[in-house]
Amino acid sequence: MQCIVLLQNAVIEVGDDMEIAEHITAVGQEAKTLAAAADQGGLDVEVPTCPGWDMRELLRHLSMIHLWAAGHVAQLHDGSWGDDLAEFTEFWPDLAVFWPEDEKLIGWYLDTNANLVQTLESAPLDVEAFTFLPAPSPLAMWARRQAHETAVHRFDAENAAGIASGFDPVFAADGIDELLMAFAPRRSEFPIDNERTMVVHATDTNDRWHVTLAPTGITTVRGDGPAEVTLAGDASDLYLAVWNRGDSSDIDITGDRNVLAAFHNGHRVRWS
Repeated sequence: MQCIVLLQNAVIEVGDDMEIAEHITAVGQEAKTLAAAADQGGLDVEVPTCPGWDMRELLRHLSMIHLWAAGHVAQLHDGSWGDDLAEFTEFWPDLAVFWPEDEKLIGWYLDTNANLVQTLESAPLDVEAFTFLPAPSPLAMWARRQAHETAVHRFDAENAAGIASGFDPVFAADGIDELLMAFAPRRSEFPIDNERTMVVHATDTNDRWHVTLAPTGITTVRGDGPAEVTLAGDASDLYLAVWNRGDSSDIDITGDRNVLAAFHNGHRVRWS
């Protein structure tokens, strides 16, 4: 199987298995870094980028997401998984403990992550599974989604613990692409009166996305074009900006900032 990705304005053919493997590696690596931040910051520290959560709640959330994702890839039952925690207990009685005591929480999180990594690595490339984002294959979608889910929450944990945080430029550009090309266009409406346009330009990878906000939803194409506001900067900083993290101080914003505010205020990531 082959997929087409755009890197540095060149069309490059990449084998699905290579890209999937890179995302699976990121799932495990980001989890270890997140766990170290949680250990340093402590479970009671508030997570400013996830209002109302402390580090404890962040770990619980991500552990459940890892079990949820692994359940889909492992095809433990037909259809999508709901929010019934008992379903996890049925298939993973040793992992689906809601919730472990504090002294076991970080280790338990790492165990749920290792279970996810093992499930992704052992799945056939043509596995059939529920998906909710466009991708070359279900396995590609779940590996990519869990890589960025873990990475963004790794930033949340490090930020809460007072640790400087950043991302590899190519990985960050991939995360921007997932949000703008896959998540954002899923909705058929957007809370805006008139069509507005925005360009996001990752200067270190030379990737560009042209985003149109309209009452009928968001559309995104890879490339440049006329826009009312342009965001330019390193991919790592832009990754945080489009995911509503960071303060955008390292990004060059040219044009009407109200368009960016409309995107931030109107776009919410959901899986359903």
